[in-house]
Amino acid sequence: MVKETKGKFVSGNIFRHIVIMSSTNAIGLTALFLVDLADLFFISLLGETELVYAVGYAGTIAFFTTSIGIGLSIAMTALVSKAIGQQNREKARRLVINILVTGFLISASVSAFAWFFSPELISLLGAKGITHDLAVEYLRILLPSLPILSVAMSAGVALRSVGDAKRAMYSTLAGGGVNAILDPLFIFTFALGLHGVAIASVLARCAVAWVALYGVINIHKLLGRFNFQDWIADQKEILKVAIPAMTTNIATPIGNAYVTMMIASFGDSYVAGWAVVGRLIPVAFGMIFAMSGAVGPIVGQNFGAEIYDRVHLTLKRALQFGSCYVALMSLLIYLLQDHIVMLFGAQGESSRINSILLHLDMHYLYL
Repeated sequence: MVKETKGKFVSGNIFRHIVIMSSTNAIGLTALFLVDLADLFFISLLGETELVYAVGYAGTIAFFTTSIGIGLSIAMTALVSKAIGQQNREKARRLVINILVTGFLISASVSAFAWFFSPELISLLGAKGITHDLAVEYLRILLPSLPILSVAMSAGVALRSVGDAKRAMYSTLAGGGVNAILDPLFIFTFALGLHGVAIASVLARCAVAWVALYGVINIHKLLGRFNFQDWIADQKEILKVAIPAMTTNIATPIGNAYVTMMIASFGDSYVAGWAVVGRLIPVAFGMIFAMSGAVGPIVGQNFGAEIYDRVHLTLKRALQFGSCYVALMSLLIYLLQDHIVMLFGAQGESSRINSILLHLDMHYLYL
């Protein structure tokens, strides 16, 4: 039996918990986002503009499928951290395995659907010719790893739910490191081009999953034994959180897909500019993305422990911290926008759309 202990976040300074959890999460996420941005930079060095265009189209579909996994991981945050706050570790262990199984099955279904209909989905976005074919090839390498990514994200969230932000950070850093090493190797040394980028991303997802699951299973003993009856019994509670979370998270990629369709009507160069901006924003605002995964465990543990004043204070401090960060980063990107455009060799219409979209995204994020 595992000794029942109080949750890490039911005591101590709230703001300190937020900063530490957000910072460690942001480091890992930013590493992944930076590598994603580097993918585009390496591809641009090949001098084949169709490759950059293809990433822009494929990235829209990949964003949608990844958002499913993010929504599922929110269920892990809410339910497991609450059980930890209630000092019911056995329930937490049961929920971890059951949420992982549910997430894997849902992600596998979405992945199979998107893989089969990849040509139609890419066509719907407005891609044509060689750009269309390259985007489909890229997606069909990447999509089968979606269930692995879902498990990786949920396992990382389980670590944060017990307060182990450092090991959750290690998992994403491992993925970023694998991708950073393999990208130039596959793209240039093995001359795999866009296919090499997709293969490197798949292996990076495997690395994230391995490190995160190692922490869940071997360090925290947080993975219970799977029982079909328990899994069925927990579905109502899991889906009650997961379905609204997934629905909320796919709203953004659906909007992103619509914008891509509209931009595509002006030509592939606009889509290339959109692809650069779409990868820059997560890098610059990784702290904000990280905060959503950092605040959940703090709120969950205190809610489970019925310390509601700390729940309210957590939300208040998180809003204050996030507002200051967005204002500072928006100003920085505004001042450096010309250098950012030059870094990716954007010219003509790509350069123009980069500048316009950077302005719009800064205003949107600040609001």
